[in-house]
Order: sequence, then structure tokens, then C-alpha cells
Amino acid sequence: MINKFDAIDISKGDDNLTLVTWSELFAVGIDLIDNQHYELVNLTNQLYQACMTRDEELGTLFKDSLHRMVEYVRFHFSAELELLARIKYPNYQEHKQQHDQLVKQILEAAKEFEGGKKFVPNNFVRTLKDWVFGHIAICDQQYAAYVKDQKHKGLLTDAEING
Repeated sequence: MINKFDAIDISKGDDNLTLVTWSELFAVGIDLIDNQHYELVNLTNQLYQACMTRDEELGTLFKDSLHRMVEYVRFHFSAELELLARIKYPNYQEHKQQHDQLVKQILEAAKEFEGGKKFVPNNFVRTLKDWVFGHIAICDQQYAAYVKDQKHKGLLTDAEING
């Protein structure tokens, strides 16, 4: 039997520069969010690839990739929380707190890296991957189930979901 985490564990691509691959198991059934999650896969892989560069290039490439990831995570979380508010998701506050926690961790790691603190980018990227895709596989699937249930009961329409 396959579960949501199986897609996360099957993370190495053929080129050894792919940390995570998109799987429909990540899909929540809302195109906007699924497209954004797909982009998070791409950005996670770019961040991982930056970790695999030569030492003298690592600082610049990793910093640029990390900046793109931070900005996109903020953008995505904002869009996702806007959706959850619009559909009156009952666990909105808990979901928001989880987002806030990840943003705080990413910003702290970026600050440590920029400050020259001993930091292992590869370990950070793997931790980030586990958190983000664990969140998608569990927490985001909970609101996906809520949306599906509300649509089935006729209490939520595609127009309300898509804004």
C-alpha cells in the first residue's frame, strides 16, 4: 500500500541532482495550489543543486537560491492562507502557525548563513524538503479533504475555491 510519504522518500532523480520529484500524491486538487507546490519542488531542487557546487561558488549560488525559496514560500503561504480564509477552513489558525514556524526557521537559517555561522547547506535543504513536503503530504491534504467534503455536500463551489 502506498501512502503520502512514499513520494517523498522516492526523492533521487536519475541525475543525483534532484532531491525531490513531483508526484500526484502531493496534489490537493486545487490547480492554483498544486501549481505552486510543483514550483516548490523546482525551487527545492535548485537549492539542493546550489549545495552541490564547488566551495568557492557555494556562497553566491546558495544565497541566491535561498532568497528565491524564501520569497516563493512567502508568496505561496499567503495564497494558501487566503484560500483557507475564503473557504472558512476550521483549522486555519493552526495551519497559519505551521507556516509561520517554517518561515521563521528559513529566515533564521538564512541569517546564520549570511552571518558566517557554521552552517551545512545540504543538511538545511534536506530538512526543508522534509518539512515542506511533510506539510503538503499531511496538513495540506487535511484541507483538501475538507474542500472535497464541502463540495460533496454542496456547501462549497469551484467559484468560491478559485476566488
